[in-house]
Amino acid sequence: MKVIVIGPHGKMGRLITMAAASRNDMELVAGVAPKGRSYIGQDLGTVAMIGSELGVSVTDDLESVIELGDVIIDFSTKEMAMEVLELAIAHKKALVCGTTGFHPEEMQKFQNAAKEIPMLYAANTSKLVNIMNRLLELVTSTLKDEIDIEILEMHDQWKKDAPSGTSKEMGEIMAHALGKELDEIAVYGREGASPRKSGTIGYHSLRAGNIPSSHTVFFGGMGERLEITHHSYNWECFARGACDCAAFLANQGPGFYTIKDVLNL
Repeated sequence: MKVIVIGPHGKMGRLITMAAASRNDMELVAGVAPKGRSYIGQDLGTVAMIGSELGVSVTDDLESVIELGDVIIDFSTKEMAMEVLELAIAHKKALVCGTTGFHPEEMQKFQNAAKEIPMLYAANTSKLVNIMNRLLELVTSTLKDEIDIEILEMHDQWKKDAPSGTSKEMGEIMAHALGKELDEIAVYGREGASPRKSGTIGYHSLRAGNIPSSHTVFFGGMGERLEITHHSYNWECFARGACDCAAFLANQGPGFYTIKDVLNL
């Protein structure tokens, strides 16, 4: 499988490049950076700092290299991701997108793209996070209104969106288990007189230092509490998961896929 990595100098792009380069079933054919970056034209391996050259140059023009690839892996920015999506559709290329922070209208564009290309969107490509999601669904569907649900998520100081895309996905899973939509029951932070309303899902976001990613869901009952937590020590688990997603798309036709399909959850 021939792979194009978007944003190879970013924290995720570097790790995805490293993970893809280590696999026997993948060949890196291009790295695409935002326009104006000083490293345009340099070797992809050098830009991603993987310790060796790959014989592939980084460009700022996806359209000039898109025909070289079978699949595009994009963990860049909202703005760049929408441009990548349009080109992937135009050239009928499979796309893995792990960028977060999209509005509902933007997410609908990814859904629509699935009519024409293999499209896999994953707010979180960690295997353990997605197994955690199954546990959250089990607890919520079993206990329903017997529990209060609160989500605490922590990320580094540079993360732009809050709450995280992963915590939103967790909330959606639990809201659906309650037969509701997250927008109807989500409460973001509290201040002053703010008694808890039954049936809501509370969100709390921390941003500090270089915390990679941490999500805890609290299920509060009377006289007892269950906590389910996932901590990532670095971003390597997400990079490996992203490559697994790309490999999965090799044998898929047009459609909207998630990491649940990859892991057969």
